[in-house]
Amino acid sequence: MYQEHFKLQEAPFSLTPDPDYYYNYTGHQQALNVLLIALQSGEGLIKITGEVGTGKTLLCRKLLAALANDFQTAYLPNPLLTPFELYQALAEELGVTVPLGVTMHDLVKRITEQLVGLHQKNKKAVLCIDEAQAMSQESLEALRLLSNLETEKLKLLQIVVFAQPELDEMLAGSSLRQLRQRITFSYDLPALDREAVTGYVKHRLKVAGHEDGNLFGVAALDAIYRSSRGIPRLVNILCHKTLMVAYGQGQTVIDLLYVKMASRDTEDATPLSRSLLAGKSFYLTVGVITLLEIVLVVYLLQSVFL
Repeated sequence: MYQEHFKLQEAPFSLTPDPDYYYNYTGHQQALNVLLIALQSGEGLIKITGEVGTGKTLLCRKLLAALANDFQTAYLPNPLLTPFELYQALAEELGVTVPLGVTMHDLVKRITEQLVGLHQKNKKAVLCIDEAQAMSQESLEALRLLSNLETEKLKLLQIVVFAQPELDEMLAGSSLRQLRQRITFSYDLPALDREAVTGYVKHRLKVAGHEDGNLFGVAALDAIYRSSRGIPRLVNILCHKTLMVAYGQGQTVIDLLYVKMASRDTEDATPLSRSLLAGKSFYLTVGVITLLEIVLVVYLLQSVFL
């Protein structure tokens, strides 16, 4: 929509977890270091938690890319599965043939044989599960049993779970204490701090093709940080809407007022204080225009010139 206007080659603030846009801030780098060290040392079960929108899926994709050459990886993005479906999905990810009518016993046997074969080739196997807080207690217990697959010296299958904090609440219960005790490493992803938000926004703009990433002024970036609370997904949403507003107004400089308008149009954003806009007469001219109206104008203009 606005790429050409801002000299961008693609949309910089898409919500899809594109590894090309991975921003190596302290929190993610520490989490990635924990994962790589733990997996290289053969640890069995690792847990990464973080609030909604903190970049768990992107971190998972980054990890899978880093492991591609040395590990046999299996990735389950949607773990809302029964225990049998969980094992079946793992088998398929590992390249195991699963015939119709296979029993749970035979399925586990086939998975074990495949893992033993990988071990004989000096290949480690890693299962990465995203959104693990969606798993039932029965499936989490099935996951624990998978962690039992091992030789006398090492685990045949290493497991990494990425989850929202709700998983910790589930693990706190006595029924899952055995699984909880098997978690050898864990890390909680923090939100971006003020400096990291600035670096994050500039990084994504540069990856998208902007010359130096300096589209947002200091005040605008500060407002994005406070309104997003440093949550990357909200940063993306606010930046995208702010660029839409500026484009709709025909502006190339991202003003604080555009962030204010984007913030008011975003459900989970923290409202910005009106005191931020004190003395800004521009608010009287554009502050009453809703984001929806601006988007409508943008699309109308596009339909005219296309």
